[in-house]
Amino acid sequence: MVNGKTQVLGVIGDPIEHTFSPAMHNAGLEALNLNYIYLPFHVKEERLGECIQGAKAMGIQGFNVTIPHKSNVMKHLDDIDQVASMIGAVNTIQFIYDENNESSNQDNEINVRTKGFNTDGYGCVRAIEEKTSIKNKKVSITGAGGAARAVAFQIANSGISELSILNRNLSKAESLADDLKTNLESIGIDININSYDLDNLKKELSDSDIFIDTTPIGMYPNVDDNPIASADMLHEDLVVNDIVYTPMKTSLIREAELANADVVYGYKMLLYQGIRSFEIWLGREAPVDIMEKALLDVLGI
Repeated sequence: MVNGKTQVLGVIGDPIEHTFSPAMHNAGLEALNLNYIYLPFHVKEERLGECIQGAKAMGIQGFNVTIPHKSNVMKHLDDIDQVASMIGAVNTIQFIYDENNESSNQDNEINVRTKGFNTDGYGCVRAIEEKTSIKNKKVSITGAGGAARAVAFQIANSGISELSILNRNLSKAESLADDLKTNLESIGIDININSYDLDNLKKELSDSDIFIDTTPIGMYPNVDDNPIASADMLHEDLVVNDIVYTPMKTSLIREAELANADVVYGYKMLLYQGIRSFEIWLGREAPVDIMEKALLDVLGI
C-alpha cells in the first residue's frame, strides 16, 4: 500500500504511454515486499533539467531513461559510469543521498548526487549468455545506431575474439568501430566493418558464432518486412538475437528457427537491462522469474 514512507522510482521519456517497465519493476518490488512504487513520467526535452532537479527535491530514488533523453540527460548528471560515457547515452540514473538527505551548507540544500549508467548492452549480453558463453566468439552485429552502440561496447569488452559491424551507411559503421578502438585500446580483438548487403552478411555469418540484429526490421507494425537474413544464410551452430520484442517472433527469428539456430528473443534484453537497473538502485538481487513473468504478461506473450 502506498503511504507516506513509499519511495519512488520511475522512467522518463517522450512519449511514455506505451512503456512496459512499470509492470516489470512493480512486480519485482512487490515480490520483495519493498515499500517502493515505479511510475512513468512524461518529460518534454526542454524540461529535462528541471525534471532532474525536481526529482532531487522530491527524493526520487532512481530513473530509467528512454527516448529521446538518453544522450541529453548526461549534461544534467553529476557522474557518468565509464561504460555509459563511452557509449554516449544513459538509460539509468541513480540518486545518491546523504544519510540526512540534507547537506550541512548554509542554504540547507539537499545533498544528492546523480550518477548515470547504461544497462542496455549488459541486458543483451546477459540474454545471450543464457544460451552460450561469448568468450572467444565471433560476433556479427547489423546496425550502427544507439542500440548497436550500447551492444557493441558491452560485447567488445566481454572477451570476444572478433566483431563484425554491418550497416547500410558505411560511415556510421566506421565511426562506431573507431570509437570502439579509441575507448577500448586493450580489447585486442579484430573489428571488421562492412556496408550491409546480402553477400557481405552471408560471408560474415558463415563463420560467426553469434548474430545480433539491432535494426528495426520486422518491428510492429511492419511485421511482414523481409527478414534481414534468410534461413539459408544462417546455420545451426549460430545464436541469433533480434533485439526487437514486438512481435516476439520477428521475421528474422522465424528464419533462425528454420535454420535450427539457437534464438534469443528481444524481450530478454529489455528484461535484463531492467534487472540491472533494479539492482543498481536497490543494491540487492532482483527476482528475475517474477519480473520476467510480469513483462511477458504485459507484452501479451
